[in-house]
Amino acid sequence: MDGVRSTFTNIEIAKRALLTSQYQLQTTGHNIANANTAGYSRQVVNTAAAAPIEAPGFTKSTLLGQYGMGVEVTSVRRVRESFLDDQFRNENKYLGEWEVKKDTLEKLEAIFNEPSETGLRNVIENFWNAWQNVSNEKGSMEARAVLIEQTLAMTDAFNHIASQIKDLESDISQNISIKAIEINTYLNQIASLNEDIKRIEGFGDFANDLRDQRDLLVDKLSKIVNISVTEMPNGYTISMGNQVLVDGSNVLNPVDYDALESAYTSGDLNSGEVYGMFYSLEHYVQEYRAQLDSMVRALAEGEFTITLPKGTVLPDGTELNGVTYSDANGNRELQADLTVTVRGINGLHQLGYTYADPDPATGRVPSGLPFFTIKPGYGELTAESITLNPDIANDPKQVASSSRVIKDGSGKETVVPGNSDIALLIAGARNVQIEFSGVEGFEPSLSRGSLDEYFRSIISKIGVETQEAKRQADNQTVLVIQVDERRQVVSGVSLDEEMTDMIRFQHAYNAAARALTTVDELLDKLINGTGIVGR
Repeated sequence: MDGVRSTFTNIEIAKRALLTSQYQLQTTGHNIANANTAGYSRQVVNTAAAAPIEAPGFTKSTLLGQYGMGVEVTSVRRVRESFLDDQFRNENKYLGEWEVKKDTLEKLEAIFNEPSETGLRNVIENFWNAWQNVSNEKGSMEARAVLIEQTLAMTDAFNHIASQIKDLESDISQNISIKAIEINTYLNQIASLNEDIKRIEGFGDFANDLRDQRDLLVDKLSKIVNISVTEMPNGYTISMGNQVLVDGSNVLNPVDYDALESAYTSGDLNSGEVYGMFYSLEHYVQEYRAQLDSMVRALAEGEFTITLPKGTVLPDGTELNGVTYSDANGNRELQADLTVTVRGINGLHQLGYTYADPDPATGRVPSGLPFFTIKPGYGELTAESITLNPDIANDPKQVASSSRVIKDGSGKETVVPGNSDIALLIAGARNVQIEFSGVEGFEPSLSRGSLDEYFRSIISKIGVETQEAKRQADNQTVLVIQVDERRQVVSGVSLDEEMTDMIRFQHAYNAAARALTTVDELLDKLINGTGIVGR
């Protein structure tokens, strides 16, 4: 029986060739159909020679070699390189972080709107100029009315900027809560895909498309928070720092605002969009609000040094440099120039005299009120709460511009006509060196300087930080694109390559079909044409 071969072996070989080529064509078509599908990885059909057999016989065949049984499909696998995936996710988290920082700083730049003809610096300049006009136009109620309007414009500008910063802070906090919902959605989807992939691959199949969907979700998640991915037998294990978020089909630690804030504080959350939001809140939004508050407090109450000219008559009971000036002591009028430290515009304004009517009981001319006060409903002086004293806003006579009064024979005081020493000193305060103090634990951007210098330091700092954030975001964009392009070279679908493969597989299919036809013709001759000679 040695050497007897099966007549139908070639049919089986041709059939396997046909089925394999058909499988390859179907996979190529699947690749082409998903050429523009986000996260899709190119799939390839892996083939191998089918297990050969020996020729049947009672003893071992004496023929050379074994019978080849054609080709068979061993697997259909996606082309994916995990190293590039890790690189992409590592760069993607920093891209998310810097994009958020850049966006926040650009919004802060827009809020401050400097340099600009309509920005805060312009209305502050108008405020100083209005005081200069009051000092020049001595006794003019019109100049005082203009001062009131310019002061209200300045305090409104402070209020508006502070309100916009507060709204920005609220928007970022809301975005963090929204991102928490998005994170949980991704975690649940990844856990569900882990279960589906485990179930399908438990039967020996490869869940290529489901794996692509899972990797796409992980890519999106990597931009929101820093994650590490470990593939285990039960699927992906997703961790954020020391916190395991997903283990197989289980979401172990769903997140909310408080959980993300705690992770930020502990260091588990150290990059990604959410990290950028918390960082922006702490280091940009809250800091620049504190810087603005520091500027406002310095304007209203910050300590600076001035020199009161000889002849200044101080309001009764004024205490300067440890000395109390009063009628009882007979020393209200300065006999020489006096250098003193006052507490902001409020303190300086209170050293002057208004054009209001004298007190009927004492005959004294009213001294100045605190120029700036706190808006109702607020507990402390901030950029959001500062306003012009309502008593001054409603009566221009309450603007204290003079430092001298005279008494008539009855003891009744009258403001010296034409004197505007206090208005001149306040107008000159734009250039005096003021001590700036920190607010809410934030150091002032400038410890000592003029108000204009302090404001310029704030704007300069925003500009520098915005430029740096733009540079970092641009660099990260380039890095992410480079890594993704490398991933696409490996995993992406090339239509030219797929069309070439399609032609190759088509020719293989045609050749297998031709082989099957040839075998069919041989069998037809054998069955229908053998043994009929001589009939």
